[in-house]
Amino acid sequence: MFWKLGEKKLKIGIYGFTGCAGDQLAILHWEDDLLSIFNDADIKSFLMAKSDNDETELDIAFVEGSISTEEQIEKIKELRNRTKILVAIGDCACYGGIQAMYYGDGSYKERLKEVYGDVKFTHDTPVESKPLSDYVKVDYLVPGCPISKEHFLPLFMKLVNGLIPDKYPMPVCMECKWKENECLLLKGQPCLGPIVSAGCGAICPSHNIPCIGCWGLVDDANLKSQVELLMEHGMKLEDIISRIKIFGGSEAAKKLELVMKEVKQE
Repeated sequence: MFWKLGEKKLKIGIYGFTGCAGDQLAILHWEDDLLSIFNDADIKSFLMAKSDNDETELDIAFVEGSISTEEQIEKIKELRNRTKILVAIGDCACYGGIQAMYYGDGSYKERLKEVYGDVKFTHDTPVESKPLSDYVKVDYLVPGCPISKEHFLPLFMKLVNGLIPDKYPMPVCMECKWKENECLLLKGQPCLGPIVSAGCGAICPSHNIPCIGCWGLVDDANLKSQVELLMEHGMKLEDIISRIKIFGGSEAAKKLELVMKEVKQE
């Protein structure tokens, strides 16, 4: 435990940066569970749920959205400085999200100009979208697009009771096996189950839809093997890389650089 049970309610804040706000909305839509969240903790800031927000010292900050402006860089650093524990919720905060799928390819300024033209930004300066961990220490991740209460609430309750949450150590393939799903890769479909973190309950494969990685990469993901397997099924290398980066964001982009070089050399 990192604090004693029986102490005052923990001070918690829920924040959002660049994204669709789907994770905060998901929390709001949990209705009865939302009441438990407010009863079990002292919610100091949650713009979507309350008007009397207090930007004070926090025990835990739950943050969604990627960082995509200079102002947000300063805000996330300021938030990190006044919270004991920072939890990234949702793929954008955890991995950069869809807006980071071209992370590091050198085309950011070109893409920005294509959308906004030669406009001069006066209120804030945009930067290439990156996950929270590119700027501050992130203590825990709650992946998903959006997050699910089956994953968020157990972690939330562990934290408010001073317990250390466990991370899912296995890929989606394990959940498929538990459900006795027929392997989609054996059918020649481009499933990313072997390299994606479990926790979703293998929702897509259970409906014969290939996994596209919305829970992020599992820690020991064998990207090279997955890329080669999909190429054997007739997929182009560029299409495979793009598929993995849709939700893998900057984390996947960094790991795939070496993989692409190795595969092309072979």
